[in-house]
Amino acid sequence: MFLLPLSLDLPQMRLYLVLMLLCVCSLSALAQGERRDKGAVTFEELYDEPYAVNKLFVGFQPLYGDVFATNVNAGFGIEAAYYYQDKADFRVHYRRPYSSSFYDLNSDLADKNGNSSNQPTTFSYLELGGTYHFKDVEETSKTRMVLYRNSYKGNKWAGRVPLKAEVPAKVRKIYGARLGAIAWSSTVDLNRVMEKQDLTNVDLINSEGIGIPTTFVDNLGRTQDVRVFTNLSSTGLYLGGSISWFRNVAVAFDSYEEAVDDGLLTLFFDIMYAPSLSLDPVQYQSAEYSVDPIKTSALGFRLGLDGKFNRTLSWAYGGELGYRPSVQGRQFFAMFKISFPVFGTNLDYKVESFGQ
Repeated sequence: MFLLPLSLDLPQMRLYLVLMLLCVCSLSALAQGERRDKGAVTFEELYDEPYAVNKLFVGFQPLYGDVFATNVNAGFGIEAAYYYQDKADFRVHYRRPYSSSFYDLNSDLADKNGNSSNQPTTFSYLELGGTYHFKDVEETSKTRMVLYRNSYKGNKWAGRVPLKAEVPAKVRKIYGARLGAIAWSSTVDLNRVMEKQDLTNVDLINSEGIGIPTTFVDNLGRTQDVRVFTNLSSTGLYLGGSISWFRNVAVAFDSYEEAVDDGLLTLFFDIMYAPSLSLDPVQYQSAEYSVDPIKTSALGFRLGLDGKFNRTLSWAYGGELGYRPSVQGRQFFAMFKISFPVFGTNLDYKVESFGQ
C-alpha cells in the first residue's frame, strides 16, 4: 500500500503520483509477461530424415529484382534444381523483364530518349551450373518449432506472440565445389559509363576520326545532350564453394498441432570470369562509331543464398550481392528472387508387383 506524505506541496505531490503510476504499470507488465500457456510440452518424433529429400525442384519466379549498376531491371524467371544421389546437384536458371518498357530501365530510356540508332535489347540472363559434394555428413542438432493450435485463427493468431519449442533434429551438412556458365545481354547507357571513366562522346570516333557530338539543337531551337546507348553481351564462367544445411523433421506435440522443419538452405561464394564481353559499335546518323575507349572488367564475384522447402508444392527464395563482369564503374549488383509455386518430386514412380 502506497502512503502519500501530507507535507508535500502540489508539484511534489504530482511527481509522487507519476512515480506511483509508473510502478503500477511496471508491475502490471511483469504480471502479463508470465503467460499461463508457457508450460512444458511433450512430443513424438514422426520422422527425422535429412537425406530423404526430393531429387527435382522446378519453380516459377513471378518476381525478381536486379539492382545492377549497368542496367536496373525486374521481371520473371524459371529455375530448376536436380540432386543426383549424395554426389552432386545441378541447376539451370533463366530470367528477363516482363517487357522492354516495364522494369528494363536502359532499354526503356533508349527507346524514349536515345539519339543513337542501335536497336535496344531486352535484358536476359541464363545460368547453368553444378555443385560437387566433396563432403556430405549428418550431424546432431536442434531446431525450434512454432507451437500452434487450430483455435489460433484470424485476429487471435495475428495478435499473438507464438511460443516455440526446441527439439532435437538431425542436420545434413553439404560442402560443395561450384562450377558453371553465365550468359547475359543488356542495353547500356554509355553516357553514364563514360562519366565514370572520364570520357565524353567525342572519344567515340568513326572511320574518319570524327567523334560523336555532345549536344544538338532540336526542332524548337533548344540545345539538348546527345544520349548514346548500345548493347552489351557477356559470356563467362564461375567457380566457387558452398555450404548447405538440410533438415527434414516432423514432430507431434501433445496439445498442439504437428510441426515440420524441412528447410533446405545454401550459402555460396563465386569468382566470376567473363572472357567474352562484347560492346556493339554505336550507330549515329548513318555512321558507325568505335567503342574501343570504353573499358570493361572481366572479373567479378558474388555472395548469395538459396532457400527452399522439401515439399511437393511450396515456395523458394534467394539473393545475390557482388560485382558482375561488365563495363568498368558499373559492376555492382544486388539481386533477389521469389519462386512460387515450386514443384518437388523424388522421381520415384516404381510400385511393387506380385504374380497371382
